[in-house]
Amino acid sequence: MIIKSAKFEISNSTVSKCPNTTLPEYAFIGRSNVGKSSLINMLTGHNGLAKTSSTPGKTMLINHFLINEQWYIVDLPGYGYARRGKDSREELRRMIEGYVLGRQQMTNLFVLVDSRHEPQKIDLEFMEWCGENGVPFSIVFTKMDKLGKVIGGRHVAAYKKQLLETWEELPPIFETSSEDGRGRDEILDYIEQINRSL
Repeated sequence: MIIKSAKFEISNSTVSKCPNTTLPEYAFIGRSNVGKSSLINMLTGHNGLAKTSSTPGKTMLINHFLINEQWYIVDLPGYGYARRGKDSREELRRMIEGYVLGRQQMTNLFVLVDSRHEPQKIDLEFMEWCGENGVPFSIVFTKMDKLGKVIGGRHVAAYKKQLLETWEELPPIFETSSEDGRGRDEILDYIEQINRSL
């Protein structure tokens, strides 16, 4: 797929204010600081499209980006940022659940995981929640450039092994790097394939 246009459309805090269209939406979510904004910028080829920050938990809203006038990338707030107060965390949980479960246009959820770390409880629990609620999702390993090929492969294999302890089959898995563009074609081809089948 060739990205001809990518533009920011709207930010909001509730699913009811999302764009009033029937276009498919592909949402991206992950723990704070997993590299979500960098990945979105890499996929679209627009460096400043999603605002990147070294401060974890910067995305506090649901951000819609219109791609090729035909579908949306949706940047969701990161989960699990411990420094937030309980009320703030609860508000984010409601916002995320409201969108993921309540938005009919949500076609696939890309769950981002930092490839450098062991499987984190919060990520595994979130994927479990997706499974229990019938949410179509894929796993995206980020920052693969930070690991050598052998170690990167080992990390991903260990993750899959752990998931298979509770899952009968794995969702689609992508290995990416915002630095070297790894995984870009695979994710865009996957989105194109789904769009064609709708």
